[in-house]
Amino acid sequence: MKAVLCKELGMPDKLVVEDVPSPNAAQGQVVVSVKACGVNFPDTLIIQGKYQFKPEMPFSPGGEVAGVVKQIGEGVKRVKPGDRVIAFNTWGGFAEEMVVDADRTIPMPASMDFIPAAAFVLTYGTSYHALKDRADIKAGETLLVLGAAGGVGLAAVQLGKAMGARVIAAASSDEKLKVCRENGADETINYGLEDLRARVKAITAGKGVDVVYDPVGGPYSEPALRDMAWKGRFLVVGFASGDIPKVALNLTLLKGCSIVGVFWGAFTRNEPERNRENNWELMAMSAAGKIKPHIHATYPLERAAEALNEVLNKRVSGKVVLTT
Repeated sequence: MKAVLCKELGMPDKLVVEDVPSPNAAQGQVVVSVKACGVNFPDTLIIQGKYQFKPEMPFSPGGEVAGVVKQIGEGVKRVKPGDRVIAFNTWGGFAEEMVVDADRTIPMPASMDFIPAAAFVLTYGTSYHALKDRADIKAGETLLVLGAAGGVGLAAVQLGKAMGARVIAAASSDEKLKVCRENGADETINYGLEDLRARVKAITAGKGVDVVYDPVGGPYSEPALRDMAWKGRFLVVGFASGDIPKVALNLTLLKGCSIVGVFWGAFTRNEPERNRENNWELMAMSAAGKIKPHIHATYPLERAAEALNEVLNKRVSGKVVLTT
């Protein structure tokens, strides 16, 4: 089978495409014939050795795929060969086949195609866990999404609307904000041109926002924290800017607010049943047309480096997907 391999840490251009032996399913595992694989910001980090997990080389990046079960290992009852599934892992997806624990697969609805399915689990799983489990967001509350045109950002915009929140999308260009409005944002802020705090104050009539969803970090985190409403929740999702901000903790005292960490990968391992429940709820929302992945572009597997560079250089609205 063909696979995109990281043989030395570095930028996407160091990746190679080679023929490698097909994997076999051990006990409790399945082998999935990959039809499509989502490209995510953590993929750009793992190949540079900057992610929380550091697999032994060579390895294939890619954490979410959609495909067909080819083989099952001993003891697997949840799926069978021929089943269409979404599968998620920390790496291994940029390949024609991926081996994964059976409990990290989700049956694909008959109405769902492989490309949107491969752009579903990580972004919506992260954002739903953040808004539901960590923020306990309520209908009528105001949600500010930073980096709102990215994969997890657009998922948060759509889910916020589906959960009854008033959604403010913040991004770095008018083009990206147009995509946010098309995906349900009630208000938008171009923080490349506008003062974030002044716009939040104007939009909320000085009350502030109940929930901040921050996958970006960098210079906008503290201003957003300063614009929290009383008992607000600031969700720390990631640091796509490359800068982990240091904030004044007295702000949490003055606002009576909480800074809450969101690590979906650890959640899936520590609370698998609750994650499974979330996945079924997300599938129901998808079937009802309340959420739908925004696909920026698709690339063949051989152009994985190009796709990763698009993500790394923040030229993507929504998701990029590789096809095999």
